Amino acid sequence: MSTTALPPVVDAETWQRELDALRVREKAATRELDAIAAARRRLPMVKMPEYTLEGEEGPVRLADVFDGKSQLIVYNHMWFPGETWQCPGCTGFTSQFTRLEFLDNWDARFVIVTQGPIDEALAYKRRVGNAMTWYSTANSSFGADVGAPPGGGFAVNVFLRDGDTVYRTWHTDGRGTEQLGYSFALIDLLPYGRQEEWQDSPEGWPQSPTYSKWSGSKEIAAAYGEPGA
Repeated sequence: MSTTALPPVVDAETWQRELDALRVREKAATRELDAIAAARRRLPMVKMPEYTLEGEEGPVRLADVFDGKSQLIVYNHMWFPGETWQCPGCTGFTSQFTRLEFLDNWDARFVIVTQGPIDEALAYKRRVGNAMTWYSTANSSFGADVGAPPGGGFAVNVFLRDGDTVYRTWHTDGRGTEQLGYSFALIDLLPYGRQEEWQDSPEGWPQSPTYSKWSGSKEIAAAYGEPGA
């Protein structure tokens, strides 16, 4: 007999009735997200100064990071100088994005910018098997100016390019980044959810310290990175 708490067992009619009631709330949440996205499209924007970042091929203007596209999403990846293994949350989150070419149809690009020196950043990218394009803001104030200073946290920023002029249109950090990934969306569908202590779960549901089930950077490297990483 299972020692893990289980949801109550009911007949199919009762289950469908409960699901239909929840669906009303789910649909309302979907409509609210649509409304938020509509408001996001109506946000004003701010003109950015010119910046020069470092890429795999050398220095690159921020306007050229767009690679000819008009829209750019930037994930600002946390960086700790001298550390072999960088932020496991950033490492795990960005490991989700392996096929970004679909953004071409929307005239957009999604890249990583980090405070780490470009050689170290690219070495880390290979070590953990990251598939995104990386740039460094180690020699630029760009990261600090968009909410991701040296020693600071992670962030997501969105930019719009008009010719050589770049504008900042949106920013988020913390749990605001969850909407970009699929991992938590899948986990939140499960009966036991994320199994973290902060979650509102029924009595007896499995719960553990926050982050304890997250993959560490070493585990991600072992799964996706260079052999022997």
